[in-house]
Amino acid sequence: MTRPETLDQPPTTGRKHRKKPKFNNTYENWRFVMLTMDMPLSANTLGFISLIAYVITLIPTSIKIVFPHTKETGIPQFLLKYRRFIGIIAFFFAFGHTFLLVRKRNLDFLDLKTFWIYIQGITTLTIFTILALTSNNWSIKKLKKNWKKLHQLTYFAMFLLTWHIWDKMLGHWTYLTPIGISIITGTAVLSFIRIWIQFQDGITKNKRKVRKLNN
Repeated sequence: MTRPETLDQPPTTGRKHRKKPKFNNTYENWRFVMLTMDMPLSANTLGFISLIAYVITLIPTSIKIVFPHTKETGIPQFLLKYRRFIGIIAFFFAFGHTFLLVRKRNLDFLDLKTFWIYIQGITTLTIFTILALTSNNWSIKKLKKNWKKLHQLTYFAMFLLTWHIWDKMLGHWTYLTPIGISIITGTAVLSFIRIWIQFQDGITKNKRKVRKLNN
């Protein structure tokens, strides 16, 4: 007498029922995630290019301090030489990104609710505009020591940009989103490490000065 089939059991066909390998399930899940991602819009593409250009302006100083051996390659020096020009490029792509989004969504920044929703992007673009307008020799001569203080705003823009990407792309990622988040997050971590190293070096120098005065 054969054993009756139940609804909970797969029909017997003479072969043992095989479970799908975990690799296939993981692959299918990842494939599903990739297929459900949105394609990047032209505005997002411009924003991504702006992000890359902006990160290039931040990297030279950080890698020069965090990874001193990179000085021998000449890469930090090369990037520092063209940093102002690359920063202007970042501004123009950021402006294009903003223009296309405003045009497509018909945004009204005079409306307080809309302004608050896009506060990170508006503030970042404002900082980029200030930095782009003062990225010239005339501004350096006129502002003197204040020029460096003014351009410290770039690190505040880094924080705002990270917030902007996470906030606006959450829930509808494109293929560029994980790349952009990884790049800006990595750059932020590298910058914090650089600031910590400089802080520690400052403490060490002050201790040496105190020792010399005491001696």
